[in-house]
Amino acid sequence: MSDLVSTATFFPAVESAMREPNGLLATGGDLSVELLLDAYRHGIFPWFNPGEPILWWSPDPRMVLVPDEIRVTRSLARRIRNGGFEVRVDTAFADVMRACAGPRDGADGTWISPAMIAAYTRLHQAGYAHSVETWHAGELVGGLYGVAIGRMFYGESMFSRVADASKVALVRLARQLQQWEFGLIDCQMETPHLASLGARTLPRAAFTTRLAELVNLPHHPGPWHFDAPD
Repeated sequence: MSDLVSTATFFPAVESAMREPNGLLATGGDLSVELLLDAYRHGIFPWFNPGEPILWWSPDPRMVLVPDEIRVTRSLARRIRNGGFEVRVDTAFADVMRACAGPRDGADGTWISPAMIAAYTRLHQAGYAHSVETWHAGELVGGLYGVAIGRMFYGESMFSRVADASKVALVRLARQLQQWEFGLIDCQMETPHLASLGARTLPRAAFTTRLAELVNLPHHPGPWHFDAPD
């Protein structure tokens, strides 16, 4: 693991990340738009608790979802058709982040601090960070947010206030990204929930090779407007 100073504009090679804890690469720096974009371009993301220094990660293996491989069960398809949901994009970015920072069963606190919300809101205003929101009867009931560079989407966090609301948002996002010819959705760490939706692991070397291709393709700046069929 290496140290970053606040003026750093580059990161150590991801191959130098620690094995335990898996993927810890660097500490320090800041949450400026420039440094965050540099990190994501190289498969690196910040994850740290309030009061800690900024920690930067590149785990091996990496959980990813290919947009056209998303798994939609019959029950989820029925919820999408009949649940009365409306999916919007980039209309309530900060609200989605705050909801993702809310209390969760079995978890103490959150890594989505006010500083993180402010930093990613700046990324959103710069056209790189996006929210996908599930609404029901005029209420925000679920969604996700992440970062897009080129034809690469980096998922950051999801939330649900009613059953399947975050899954509805993810399915809508995947369909749109498939139409826009995005290659991957980065899911960061492996979980059974993501695996049930079709996500799989890639060795870090394979992930970064694919990433280097995708981030250099033409960029879709925000705010986004979805036009793929529901």
